[in-house]
Amino acid sequence: MNKSSKIFVAGHRGLVGSAIVKNLKGKGYHNLVVKSRAELDLSDSHAVSNFFEVEKPEYVFLAAAKVGGIVANYTYRADFIYENLMIQNNIIHQSYRTGVKKLMFLGSTCIYPKECPQPMKEEYLLTDVLEYTNEPYAIAKIAGIKMCESYNLQYGTNFISVMPTNLYGPNDNFDLEKSHVLPALLRKILLGKALEENDWGFIKSDLKKLPIENENGSSSENVILSILEKYGIAMRDNTVIVEIWGSGNPRREFLWSEDMADACVFLMDKRDFKDTYKNDIKEVRNTHINIGTGKDISIKELTLLIKQYIGFKGTFYFNENKPDGTMVKLTDVSKLNNMGWKHSVEIDEGIKALCSHYLEIV
Repeated sequence: MNKSSKIFVAGHRGLVGSAIVKNLKGKGYHNLVVKSRAELDLSDSHAVSNFFEVEKPEYVFLAAAKVGGIVANYTYRADFIYENLMIQNNIIHQSYRTGVKKLMFLGSTCIYPKECPQPMKEEYLLTDVLEYTNEPYAIAKIAGIKMCESYNLQYGTNFISVMPTNLYGPNDNFDLEKSHVLPALLRKILLGKALEENDWGFIKSDLKKLPIENENGSSSENVILSILEKYGIAMRDNTVIVEIWGSGNPRREFLWSEDMADACVFLMDKRDFKDTYKNDIKEVRNTHINIGTGKDISIKELTLLIKQYIGFKGTFYFNENKPDGTMVKLTDVSKLNNMGWKHSVEIDEGIKALCSHYLEIV
């Protein structure tokens, strides 16, 4: 890529896409094309075809996707597989048809088997059954990897796939029903601290900015307390208890979204499909690249880390009647590191930055 290359970032308003746009602009790329969902429905094949015919982007970051945490993945299974397949099929095919120079497809490390050996190497893809709670989403992302590989092998395109680990950062989703674990934990603990300090100004400001079940902070304190309790934030005997789904024992790897974006721009600029596999093999597969830190932390440890930083004095209830999901999910990032990139933001630093970001928006 050069600084004037025409670059389409699909999903520019999300956690992933916004970080990529910020990184590109910071590096001097100035010919960026972005479209809101109102302007371009990426699940509409006719609209996507027209867009590529008119705009003719040279490079494409496919960061658009329907995403969510364990609750959303489990509840909206049909939506997750249908919408993600439609989005990626349309963009990958039109990128081929209109001669895009390079495309990057962004997936997720949920593509790996539930009982995957740890740390997860790219070669472990499709070696066992998937985690049930997010199987539809994972299947869609696996299809995207295989679509990129297949178009490259049949048509000579230069489409690469990257699989980021659990991401967090600016523009994260803090919805307590649909968000990922880290932003949900942060918000719940911040609300818990406000409740123990009787800081109704913060609680109402939080709900006004990010309503829960249409509660925007305008109701009575009793009504708000009932809503908070429904989402696991309750006062018991002058002590605030925050409910956490699962046992707290699962271990997760977390990557600051701006680190992820830096890795993506680095790979898009410096590496090609031919760099993702060994030239002497007969069957080209597992060409995707893990993006992560290679370090993990238990949900319980993460919870205590947030508690300590925020100064919350209450207690936690780990609800073991709720699903844990995969117990360990740690990526092997040696392929990425050998290509010349390594993360820079550690989890304690990232939590502080995410907290600052959240307090700015509420």
